[in-house]
Amino acid sequence: MESVLAFCAAVLIAPMLPAVIQKVKALFAGKQGPPLLINYYTVIKLFRKGSVYSTSTSFVFQLGPVVGCCTSLMMLLFFPLAGTAPLFSFHGDVFMLFYLMGLGRFFTILAALDTASPFEGMGAAREAFFSTLAEGTIFAILILFFRFSGSLSFQEFFTGTNAMNIGGEHGALLLLVIIALYIVMLTENSRVPVDDPATHLELTMIHEVMILDHSGPDLALIELGAWFKLLFYSAFLSQILNPLQLADPLMNGLLFFGIVTLIYMSVGVVESITARFRMNLVPKFILTSFALVFFVIILTMELIQ
Repeated sequence: MESVLAFCAAVLIAPMLPAVIQKVKALFAGKQGPPLLINYYTVIKLFRKGSVYSTSTSFVFQLGPVVGCCTSLMMLLFFPLAGTAPLFSFHGDVFMLFYLMGLGRFFTILAALDTASPFEGMGAAREAFFSTLAEGTIFAILILFFRFSGSLSFQEFFTGTNAMNIGGEHGALLLLVIIALYIVMLTENSRVPVDDPATHLELTMIHEVMILDHSGPDLALIELGAWFKLLFYSAFLSQILNPLQLADPLMNGLLFFGIVTLIYMSVGVVESITARFRMNLVPKFILTSFALVFFVIILTMELIQ
């Protein structure tokens, strides 16, 4: 029951948390910013509208948003939210989840290419390239966690006997992993300095340019999928940052979502004080995360032996 409640709470709160980023950015700009419920209003408005399809598109264009949203939602089903056991878990589920994420991205890219738009094709190429660079960091982290815990399951990573958090035996090394995972989170969710979700220049957009032709319920599904994915990465970071496992499930949940909210606020701070990188600097930024994790793996070779 606790797992079901934690999952439902995560799904319900996922649209509100990105508004925290907008609030922080508005504070830095000396503005009030949108209400915290703005994304709920937006999704309801989009679902009430109809979708417009170009004559050059096929069923792939309509399938992209559905697959992208479903794969992002499935990731939350296998993740131990708020320290509770996930709804589904098995040995090796970490690989399945990240390949599911790749499947969602694959269909999003196919939907962008299906429009026959040169701008969307350009954004799809950038998305594929940058996500390929980030994939090395993700699997390096999974290999590192396997060396620490002897398991390939998110449940064992964070609720097992060798739980991964900064208060554990390898806490100092995990600080570098946190930085690397934070970079991957910004990359995978197309945030500053990799991409600017608020830009309107097609030549500089990555994710936003891929969804220019989507509208109505399709666009709502894309937005929901993006919010679920951002929540997944924030939850991943939160579990590493949280060294406490409280007996009270309610307090444990509040602590978990409190740390997640702080992570979202940090994203708002980063986007407020950092400019978007030039395209030739983005690969170097992403590969920095892999270098950090690779350095940690080297340091652990002697320690684990």
